[in-house]
Amino acid sequence: MARRGIRLVYGGGHIGLMGIVADAVMTAGGEAIGVIPRALFDRELAHQGLTSLEVVGSMHERKLLMAELADGFLALPGGAGTLEEIFEQWTWAQLGIHDKPCGFLNFDGYFDPLLTMIARMTGEGFLDRTHADMLLVEDGIEPLLDAFAGYAAPPRKWTAGSSAEAIEP
Repeated sequence: MARRGIRLVYGGGHIGLMGIVADAVMTAGGEAIGVIPRALFDRELAHQGLTSLEVVGSMHERKLLMAELADGFLALPGGAGTLEEIFEQWTWAQLGIHDKPCGFLNFDGYFDPLLTMIARMTGEGFLDRTHADMLLVEDGIEPLLDAFAGYAAPPRKWTAGSSAEAIEP
């Protein structure tokens, strides 16, 4: 990311996989912006070595600010919070709230069961193929960043003609 001039915007913690990613970005001379709710900051979970750290009042404020600051949304292997955040951004992209890429770093097939479920959703008519294809999936970071760089958003879901305004989150 640092080599490509891509700024990291993330949850602002110093622990776990994202803390390691933030350290790597900073070590390589990149920019890392953290957004952390006050409750987690008060538990001393905040990364103190970032380019900047924004402390907000709630998880909802955190996600909204991260969405405003980010140019795309990339999910690494993680837990329920990872899925909740990437699915929200994918949904917002479908609705035209933003036109930023969303994707998964499918390291070692981690997201394969989820991708199978998305294929089933599409096959059973719950998800349009266009919206399933919005998700960029690669097993390596370089190909995924290349896919993000070449991303073009499809038409919005449920538009009322060419003059439809974006829905606010």
